[in-house]
Amino acid sequence: MLGGAFGTSPTWASSAAMAASASSIGDGAKVPVLVIGTGYGGSVAALRLAQAGVDVHMVEMGQDWATVAPGPDGKIHPKVTSPDYRSFWMRTRTKQPVSNFLGFPIDKDVPKHAGILDAEDFAGISVYQGRGVGGGSLVNGGMAVTPKRENFGDVLPSVNAEEMYATYYPRANAGLGVGQIDPDWFERTAYYQYSRVGRKHAERSGFDWTFVPDVYDWDYMEAEDAGSVPKSALGQEILYGNNHGKKTLPKTYLAEASATGKVAISALHRAASVTPAADGGYQVVLEQINTDGDIVATKTVTAGKVFFAAGSVGTSKLLVKMKATGALPGLNSEVGQGWGENGNVMVGRANHMWDPTGPEQSTIPCSGIDNWDAGGAFAEVAPLPTGIETYASLYLSITKNPHRGTFTYNSASDAVDLSWQTAWKQDSITMAKTIFDKINSTEGTIYRTDLFGGYKIWNDQLTYHPLGGAVLDRATDNYGRLHGYDGLYVIDGGLIPGNTSVNPFVTITALAERNIEEIIATDLA
Repeated sequence: MLGGAFGTSPTWASSAAMAASASSIGDGAKVPVLVIGTGYGGSVAALRLAQAGVDVHMVEMGQDWATVAPGPDGKIHPKVTSPDYRSFWMRTRTKQPVSNFLGFPIDKDVPKHAGILDAEDFAGISVYQGRGVGGGSLVNGGMAVTPKRENFGDVLPSVNAEEMYATYYPRANAGLGVGQIDPDWFERTAYYQYSRVGRKHAERSGFDWTFVPDVYDWDYMEAEDAGSVPKSALGQEILYGNNHGKKTLPKTYLAEASATGKVAISALHRAASVTPAADGGYQVVLEQINTDGDIVATKTVTAGKVFFAAGSVGTSKLLVKMKATGALPGLNSEVGQGWGENGNVMVGRANHMWDPTGPEQSTIPCSGIDNWDAGGAFAEVAPLPTGIETYASLYLSITKNPHRGTFTYNSASDAVDLSWQTAWKQDSITMAKTIFDKINSTEGTIYRTDLFGGYKIWNDQLTYHPLGGAVLDRATDNYGRLHGYDGLYVIDGGLIPGNTSVNPFVTITALAERNIEEIIATDLA
């Protein structure tokens, strides 16, 4: 009954393309549900729909890295220090967050390829996103942070916080496999010396330092340290994927979804348009690409329901373009609004010679400095895994930046622009300085000026945490249903209005769990 109500009657019978996740969707296919994107929100939707008896097809712009042949180093994913064709999405030169070292640029030319990390450039900011089956889970540091209960009202004001903290955050943390480092091992391993230095400096300046949960397999990491398994987090792997240890979505939600036999995934497929179909449901135009970015096939499929899960930027760009070009003219004026970058700003500090941070560093952050209440900033104590002693402390801050950008369609270029201004990052810098000015004053240290180019202290032109553009209870109803169109849903970070006060993926996952439960109970009834 549930599956039939969602379109598994003969009208929407599963095509042959649904039979196996290794098969690409066929031109003319009819599917009950199409999920655009395989990140956190899309993976939750696919699993829960499948468990309710619904056949789901997912499309992913990036590669399925589980099927990719190893590179020249014999591995699927390269080290942070050795970027190559596998590293960046369709770029001919790397664009690393730490772009310089000791004053020298470290970016280099690479072949254009469907790599794992996208540095998507807009006028005022570069947005780092994961490309591949599993989305952002492939390239982030895995910091699985639930916001403080007292801050939740600022994050999602239309959502019942009690339900989130009693039901959906615990469900998300369980599904993601969240755990925490063993404090005893933390104290003795050389690989977290940088975090212990960060703790000492934070506490001597009166700040709260805290362990942060993560989705890395901590038992595996301890085995890495013991030399009994191949090194991943302890072998300079993170920014361009981890070969071992990290609990990415293909190992958690997507693995569970695949086990149902009701979820198929077509990699290297991107959605170009979605329009209402004459006999119900939606026609979706898909472009199949190769690893050079060339379009090798254009397919039109019909879906009973469509879930937009292409990430904040991908979903926003699709919706804004389709509204402007008349494909979905009934979308409301909130589409494209309320985009934020979670207040991200990076900075490095130069420590004294008696405060080495260690030549060997785990790439998985496990701690942070909390000054949110007093200064509007939370800072990850981040690794700088160069393989040599740098005497540097690196931080990624999340701040209470109030500015919000807007996506708009540019008919001249047939592209979607973002109105973000780099100058708006000054608010984030001011908030982050409430932590680091004080630490520098206490320790008698200075900011590093050799990490971001041009004697820059702050990397103020990036975000790892894009949020918004299809905000909950504004562009959609309070469960992600897009206004104006039955059967169209947003279920990713586009729903969150610009800031979560911490790393966002647990909140994206928990919100998706909440929304898909309601959608299944109501729209499938």
